[in-house]
Amino acid sequence: MGDKGVFWLPDAMSTFAGEVDALFWFVFWTSTVLFVAVVAAKLYFMFRYKRRDETSVPDPVHESKLLESAWIVVPTLLVLFVFIWGFDVYLRMNTAPPDAYEITVRGKQWAWEFEYAEGVTTFTEMYVPVGRPVKLVMSSSDVLHSFFVPAFRVKQDLVPNRYSSVWFEATQTGEFQIYCTEYCGTAHSAMLAKVVVVSEEEFASWITEQSQDLPPVELGAQLFAQCALCHAVDGTTKIGPALNGIFGTQQKLTDGTSVLVDEDFILESILNPAIKVAEGFQPIMPAGYSGMTPKQLDGLVAYIKSLK
Repeated sequence: MGDKGVFWLPDAMSTFAGEVDALFWFVFWTSTVLFVAVVAAKLYFMFRYKRRDETSVPDPVHESKLLESAWIVVPTLLVLFVFIWGFDVYLRMNTAPPDAYEITVRGKQWAWEFEYAEGVTTFTEMYVPVGRPVKLVMSSSDVLHSFFVPAFRVKQDLVPNRYSSVWFEATQTGEFQIYCTEYCGTAHSAMLAKVVVVSEEEFASWITEQSQDLPPVELGAQLFAQCALCHAVDGTTKIGPALNGIFGTQQKLTDGTSVLVDEDFILESILNPAIKVAEGFQPIMPAGYSGMTPKQLDGLVAYIKSLK
């Protein structure tokens, strides 16, 4: 939550975030007032009509047509008002402007992948221009994920073998947190990324820089960002084995055999991780990286080879 956040809501940083907040607070305060009124009425009736002695007989109560009509009509009108308001906001949140800049988002265990129209692919950061509508076309490579940016008030499930979409228009530059809000396995809580909102000029320059051909090791270093959640490069142990200094060594496997860590073994471990599993670890690495291009795979292998 930023400095301008109210209670548990973060700062509103998209064009329709204010409308979402307004609807939320209307429902919240209306519900609060009704809750207090009902509790107060119960307490009043409890003490006002408490039986004073065992011989007292209360007067017969006759229904009030006006009162019965009121508690039917008023809640119905209130629900219709909230429905129409919410449906209007929902339609605008789910109908991207025709000139929106499109980014492809893929969720996989346990990383976000962002692919731009210019062919650029990133993993831990999604760059977008400020003041320009951005449409995200999203899918999942394995299980159900959910894309959530609290500051923009956007949340959308990613379903395997289906496309879903969401759009937003950031109103200020800065970095904003992306979460996965659908439990997706061991490292679900660490499946994080950031939206980096920059000016149009900075965005154009960034795209140009990213589109340039990179040496294999540098390309691999960028791609490894999606692997860093499970594999360390400083010798520490995470969900998977550390990868620094392993190239050219003998790796013991869970079946008791050993294998030379060469280019073929690294490539096989990326594409088919369950075939040969390092001793002391579980075969939980998802087989969701087969969609990488040959150039990306070569870069990732080159980077792992370079780790000391």
